[in-house]
Amino acid sequence: MSEIADVTAHSGPKIIRIELTPLFVPFLETVKQAMQSGSGGLGMAIAAEEAWLGEDFVICRLVADDGNIGTGEAFVWLPETGVSPEQIIDAIEHALGRYVLGESPFNVERIRHRMDCNVARSEVAKGLLDMACYDLMGRIAGRPASDFMGGRAVDKIPLAALIPLMDVDSMVGFAEYFHGEGIQTLRIKLGNSIQEDARIIRRMREALGNDVRLRVDYNGAYSPTDAVRAIKAIEPFGIDFAEQPVRASDYVGMAYVQKRVDTPLMAHEGCFSLQDIVTLMELGAIGIVGINSERPGGVTNALRAITCAEQRGMGVVIHNQTLGIASAMQIHLAAARYHSLGHAAELFGHVMLEDDLIVEPIDYSNGYASVPQGPGWGVSLNEDALRKYAKRPAVEINA
Repeated sequence: MSEIADVTAHSGPKIIRIELTPLFVPFLETVKQAMQSGSGGLGMAIAAEEAWLGEDFVICRLVADDGNIGTGEAFVWLPETGVSPEQIIDAIEHALGRYVLGESPFNVERIRHRMDCNVARSEVAKGLLDMACYDLMGRIAGRPASDFMGGRAVDKIPLAALIPLMDVDSMVGFAEYFHGEGIQTLRIKLGNSIQEDARIIRRMREALGNDVRLRVDYNGAYSPTDAVRAIKAIEPFGIDFAEQPVRASDYVGMAYVQKRVDTPLMAHEGCFSLQDIVTLMELGAIGIVGINSERPGGVTNALRAITCAEQRGMGVVIHNQTLGIASAMQIHLAAARYHSLGHAAELFGHVMLEDDLIVEPIDYSNGYASVPQGPGWGVSLNEDALRKYAKRPAVEINA
């Protein structure tokens, strides 16, 4: 029986090449201006010193011996991700790639197990390879990637919009604009002071009414005791959840806050692996699970995280500001596990970035994102745009 299982594990097209391209894609000028006029020049209460003028990415392409290509994308920002595109490429080129080359992309569990056994952490790099496997599966089988996540439950998903931390009038103006575009959920950046937080949320409710769902993001701005005071100050206005009220590494502080407020907490900056999520759950430090294309490491671990949350009665939030490949991946994921989420997805790359690097545009309209049609992610890379934004030629790793 074990011999039969081993043969099955190696059947079908095999991955023969990995191509890794580092990219930098600037923000739109209007986004740069809005962020620079906001808190710390970043539109959020985070103490990073470097100007944030655009985003770094790694594009991964897995080439199979039948000619099909699967694509993945990782967004990285050092103040949060802690790794650069070059470090991701190095980890794959000199370690992780050997557990992918020669494998069938359908063996994602086997690939993930081998990567975990041989390379500690490196969740973003592992997730990048994992994501590309799902697209490659779809290309080979001629089926949408969501079919390998349980099947599509809906054809479109509701969206949330991000409101940067700026002067109150500008924040309310952005919120009213997005609401007018059909958005029913907003993520509000807070964290300059408890008094200002309360003033912003009060103005939001006055402008938008009580039907719009509000979530807030502190980007680790407060100490645990101040975080309790800050959240209690806005709880009367009805808040879905509060994201990262204390610094990323302070799991005990998150638990301290969660036990003292009624609003569910979500970890973001401090949550990269599946084990991080489980640890925060067991500590009673979160009431919502946040995932995206690189956390907790690709589609396979995202599906596991959603199941963990569902078993504990927790909601799940998918949010990121990515290019078109990762946005399509997250839409497929949200559509497949739609009934387990309970919260609108926030996909904001198409609003913030100069280009999304895909040929087929994703339909974002009336507050929803439609699931792309076609095999895999249902979108393909724009080769001209890939060359334009590449920081250097692709690194190729061959079997």
